[in-house]
Amino acid sequence: MAIDTKHKDLQSLRIDRSQRGDNGGEPPAWARRYIIIGIAIVVLLGIVTLAYRAFSADIPEVEVVRASAQTSNDTAGSTVLSATGYIVAHHKIEANSKVTGRVAWIGVEKGDQVKEGQVLVRLEDQEFRAQYEQAVGAAESARAQLLQLEHGSRPEEIQQTEHNLSEARATAANDKISLERIKKLFDEGVMSKQALDDATAKYEASQQRVHSLEQNYQLAKIGPRVEEIARAKGAVMQADGQAAYAKSQLDATVIRAPISGTILERSVEKGELLTGQFASAARPVFSMADLKDLQVELDIAQADFARLGPKQKGIVTVDAFPDRKYQGVIAEISPEANRQKATVQVKVQIQDPDEYLRPEMNATVRFLANDKPKDTKDPAGVFVPSTAMHDRDGKKVVYIAYNGRAVAREIHILSQRADGALIDGLVGGENVITTAPATLKDGDKIKVKGQS
Repeated sequence: MAIDTKHKDLQSLRIDRSQRGDNGGEPPAWARRYIIIGIAIVVLLGIVTLAYRAFSADIPEVEVVRASAQTSNDTAGSTVLSATGYIVAHHKIEANSKVTGRVAWIGVEKGDQVKEGQVLVRLEDQEFRAQYEQAVGAAESARAQLLQLEHGSRPEEIQQTEHNLSEARATAANDKISLERIKKLFDEGVMSKQALDDATAKYEASQQRVHSLEQNYQLAKIGPRVEEIARAKGAVMQADGQAAYAKSQLDATVIRAPISGTILERSVEKGELLTGQFASAARPVFSMADLKDLQVELDIAQADFARLGPKQKGIVTVDAFPDRKYQGVIAEISPEANRQKATVQVKVQIQDPDEYLRPEMNATVRFLANDKPKDTKDPAGVFVPSTAMHDRDGKKVVYIAYNGRAVAREIHILSQRADGALIDGLVGGENVITTAPATLKDGDKIKVKGQS
C-alpha cells in the first residue's frame, strides 16, 4: 500500500504538456520582433565603432602651447641663451724644479692659502753651495789680476829694474876693459888665443844682459799692454757669470710661490728626487691658482653663437649650490671654432666668486638680453617657442589648433629670444601647435594631446 501511494504522488507531479498553447512552445511574435531589433542595433553600433576607429587613426595628434602677448621691453634682462660648462681658474700655474735635487722640506698642503714669494719647498743644497763658493773665489782671483794690470808696475819694481840695469852696465864696462887688456897682451904674445876668446865672449854676454835689462826697465815704466788688460777684463766677466749661474742654481733649491693663491695639488714628498724642468722625467712639484679669478668655460653651438656678444652679462649657477647666483660677463671668445664639435668656446668671468666655488665644478650660465633705454618704444607682439615656427614657401608661419583643425598663420619675427621669438601676426591666447607631423598642412584635422 505504501508503494502504490508514493507512485500516485509522483504521477501527480508530472507536467501535462497537453495544456500548452497551440504554437508548440515557440515564443510569441512580438517577442521575436524585439529580439531581432536588439541584434540589429548591436551590429550597427559595432559597425559605427569600427568605422570611427578606422577614420580617426588617420588624424594626427599634436601638442599645443598658449601664445602669450608681450612687448620687447618685457625682456630687458631676460634669458637669451642658457649653456652649461665647467668652472676653471683663469690662470693655473704648475711649478717645476729648475734643478735636480732631493726634497729636504715641504711647507704646504693641498688647499693651503699662500702669498707670493712664500717658501713652499726646499731641496738639499750642499753641492750647489760649494759650487757657488768656488765660482765666487775664481771671480775674486780674476778681479785681482785685472787690478794688478790696471795699476801697472810699482815704483819699487821700477827702481829695482833700474838698479839691475846699472849693475849690468858696470859689469859690461869692466868686461870691456879686461878685453882690451887681454887683446894688447895677446898682440905682444903674452896671452893665448883662448884667453882672448873667453874675454870677448864674456864682454858680449854682458852687453846682451844690459840690452835685456834696458827693455825690462822701459816696460816697467810703460806698464802692461792694453790687450792684456782687455783679456783680464774678459776673464773677470766670465768668472762673474759663472758665479751668477752658480748663485741661481743655489737659489733654485728654494721653491717659492709665484703668485698669491691656493695650492690645488702637491705631488711630491720629503726625500723624493726631483729632476730639472727640462728633463724628460720632470713633473710638477705643485699646482696653484688664484680662486678669486675664476671663469666658466663653455662650448656654444654655432647655431646659438649669434645670440651672444662681447661683454654680454649672465647669471652663473652651479649644480652643487643651485640656490646661489653669481654675476658673470663674457671675457673671452675663441677666435676659431671647433670643427668636430661644431662649437665656439666662450669664457665667462665670474665677477663675485666666493669660497663655495671650485675649479672643475659643473656650472650653468644664463645669458641675459642687453638692457635697452627706457624711452625706447618697442612694438607689442606675441611670444611663441622656436618649435612652433616653420618655413613655408619662403615665409614664416605657425599652426593654430582651432575647432579640431590646423590653421596656418603667417608671422614676422620682431626679436629673437631664448628658445623662441617675439612675433606679430597673432593676438595672444591662441593654441599654437608645437609638435606635429612634418606633413601637416593648413586645414588638416588634428587631435590635441590630452584632450578627448
